[in-house]
Amino acid sequence: MTEMVGKLFGWVNSRLPIVNTFERHLSKHPVPSKVNFWYLFGALASVVLIIQIVSGIWLIMPYSNTEEEAFSSIEYIMRDVDYGWVIRYMHTTGASMFFAVVYLHMFRGLLYGSYQKPKELVWIFGCAIYLAMMAEGFLGYVLPYGQMSYWGAQVIISLFGAIPYIGESLELWVRGDYYISGITVSRFFALHVVALPLILIALVFLHLVALHEVGAGNPEGVDIEEYLDNDGVPLDSVPFFPYKVLNALVGIGVFMTVFAIIMFFFPEGGGYFIEMANFEEANPLVTPEHIAPVWYYSPYYAMLRAVPDKLGGLIVMGSAVAILFVVPWLDRSKVASIRYKGIYSKIALAFLGISFLTLGYLGTVGVTEVRKTMSVICTLIYFAFFLLMPFYTKYEKTKEVPKRL
Repeated sequence: MTEMVGKLFGWVNSRLPIVNTFERHLSKHPVPSKVNFWYLFGALASVVLIIQIVSGIWLIMPYSNTEEEAFSSIEYIMRDVDYGWVIRYMHTTGASMFFAVVYLHMFRGLLYGSYQKPKELVWIFGCAIYLAMMAEGFLGYVLPYGQMSYWGAQVIISLFGAIPYIGESLELWVRGDYYISGITVSRFFALHVVALPLILIALVFLHLVALHEVGAGNPEGVDIEEYLDNDGVPLDSVPFFPYKVLNALVGIGVFMTVFAIIMFFFPEGGGYFIEMANFEEANPLVTPEHIAPVWYYSPYYAMLRAVPDKLGGLIVMGSAVAILFVVPWLDRSKVASIRYKGIYSKIALAFLGISFLTLGYLGTVGVTEVRKTMSVICTLIYFAFFLLMPFYTKYEKTKEVPKRL
């Protein structure tokens, strides 16, 4: 029996190289021997993606994508479906945690220059994943059809109307009707559960393939491919399994503990994960006192409000995401890691982090003159980080990078 199974597996493997693929991209894939906790967030993003897909599949079954029943079907899931509240809170908590780990993952990329040659495509695919996540998150945000879902969608979709010549037609095309209705919900549902997940999974696949082709980075910014043993394996590397897998399991365990605590005890996150207004059914006749997106969109919402002109705000908000794609060509530094870059890069990165966090806060609160001025200043700092990067990275004094880890 064992011999027969072995022959069958050998027959399959000779035609579909399962073992070779598994060894190349997983078990024997060489990774840097020295990394820190910042390199855990990519694995955590994969874990949360799986949680979102699995919980999303279960939520599709009892959900009704009609204007009349969308909100009541969410109530049905929460109250009558066995463990429906667990699955729903798992999905809503997962959305926030997904963005949290991706933001930290992207910050690590800026911190250690994970976009420099030859990792440009790895970074670009990562930015494309982030863009797809933003679209996926917005579509899913509308589906519960609560008050904030309705009015948040109203604000965001109306921005398309500011585009010259095609704005009104584009706004109507996105909405599917002259006002947000069941057609909008049905359209967003199809995009949220079919189109965007397929795009997201494809981009994640390309991101990982590109990463494995050029090799993972490390905090030192050292190219481990320069020093190889007789078998062509980098000397400063270890196999992905079991070394990195076991290390990651510890971090994943801690992360899942935090995830569970939030999901069971603080699922609304103080109104940042699920707005209190979204526990009320959408009412087109009653405008909420303060319309604000969930926290992971709030920095861009603050940028939007910092510009008085609607079209100008849309351009600024879109440019804030678009500029991320060209970072590999803006950085002129000869070193990758922040450890060996000059003082200008360190100060600039600190200002970027502070400004982005401040914009995140400003996007969740009401508008005042002081807050609007702060939003303008933080927006200018955000763009200055990228636009001035070719100059301060080229002329600053850097430290010598070690040849090996």
